[in-house]
Amino acid sequence: MPDSKPQTIRELFLRSQRDLLTFLTRRVGRDDAPDLLQETFARYINRDAAAEIADPPAYLRRTAGNLVKDFARHRQVERKYFTDDGEAADAPSQMASAESLVDDARRALLLAQAVATLPPRCREIFELRVTHNLSQREIAERLGISRKTVEQHFHLAMERCRAALQQ
Repeated sequence: MPDSKPQTIRELFLRSQRDLLTFLTRRVGRDDAPDLLQETFARYINRDAAAEIADPPAYLRRTAGNLVKDFARHRQVERKYFTDDGEAADAPSQMASAESLVDDARRALLLAQAVATLPPRCREIFELRVTHNLSQREIAERLGISRKTVEQHFHLAMERCRAALQQ
C-alpha cells in the first residue's frame, strides 16, 4: 500500500538504506554495493518528477535491481574485452626498476666476492648446495665426509655471505 504523505529524501534514505544495501550486497558483493546504493538514490533525487512517485521505496528497489543488471552486463563486457594479461598500456611494468637492478647487481657482486674468499672445501660445499641444489646427505656422500662437516662448512659460508651483504 503506497504511502500517501510526502517524504523527505532523508526520511526515505533512513527507512530504505538497510534493506537496499542488503539487497545489493547479496547481488554484487560488499565492495560494490555502497556505490550502487548511492547511485540508486542519486537517480531518485535527479528524477524530474520524483515528487509524483506513488511508492518511493518500490521505485528505489526497482532502480537498484536495474543497476544490478547494468552492473552485471558491465562486468561481462570487462571480462570479454579487458583480460588481465598485464600488458595494458597504463599497467605498471613487470620489469624491475633501474634502481633495483643496480642494487641486485651490487648484492650479486658482494656475494661473489664473499664466496671467492671462502676456504676451498667450504666454497665447494656451498656451491654444491646452492648451485646444484644437493642435500647435505648427497654432498657428504659425494665428498666422502660426514654430514656434520658439510653442515659446519655450509653454516660458515652462509655467515660470511650474510656479513658481506650487510656491508
